[in-house]
Amino acid sequence: MIFKEYFKMGLTDIGKDNLIKNIAILKMLENIGSYHSDVAGYGANDTTIKKLTWILLDWKLKVLNRPKYGQTLEVHTWARVGNRFFTYRDYEIYDENKKLCAIATSKWTLINIEERKMAKITEEVIGSYNVEEKEVFPGEKLDRLQVPKDFISSIKYTVIRKDIDINKHMHNLYYLDLAYEALPEDVYNNRPFDNVRIMYKTEIKLGDTVICKYTRIGNKNIVVIQSEDEKHLHAIIELE
Repeated sequence: MIFKEYFKMGLTDIGKDNLIKNIAILKMLENIGSYHSDVAGYGANDTTIKKLTWILLDWKLKVLNRPKYGQTLEVHTWARVGNRFFTYRDYEIYDENKKLCAIATSKWTLINIEERKMAKITEEVIGSYNVEEKEVFPGEKLDRLQVPKDFISSIKYTVIRKDIDINKHMHNLYYLDLAYEALPEDVYNNRPFDNVRIMYKTEIKLGDTVICKYTRIGNKNIVVIQSEDEKHLHAIIELE
């Protein structure tokens, strides 16, 4: 089943030239995915009953045509079959002229909140979403990103209360904010980036201090977020 919702762009959704920001796009995608899970019976209000919650592992976003302030966007999403421990969700965004603006895919795992470990994605769970075979990136895999050997610059950040989500770790959208803060000024001023990839590895908790390392390989601006002692990888973000 393709699930649809409409989102009105507001002031907090726009950046340079009144164009929609990447984090605003991801927020819309996150919300429509949550609404779909509400209908399927595995949403936020079902967590305490079923003891299950979805955790995001990966984003891949491609912006084709960046809409300006004031538009009402039509967003589509659907679940795709994965395996017993991972599943996928794809997205499309259309502007008021029915023109395709952006496509995205994401990878998710199901967590048992009592045991704090991965739960099997059963036929009952996946069946409740009425999965589709359609792929926005046909045949492409969300392959594991690699940590570069060398970096150009870095910053440190200590996580505060506003960063924490309902799962008691730093909300997934704020990793993109951190990546933008780590960019050199000249790179940051060249935004928006029309291709975004975020691979999440280890959760970041309240009070943690992380180091965000920046480098550039070809056309890709890469930010790696690690623990302060550099022993734990939290995420890798690619912007192009």
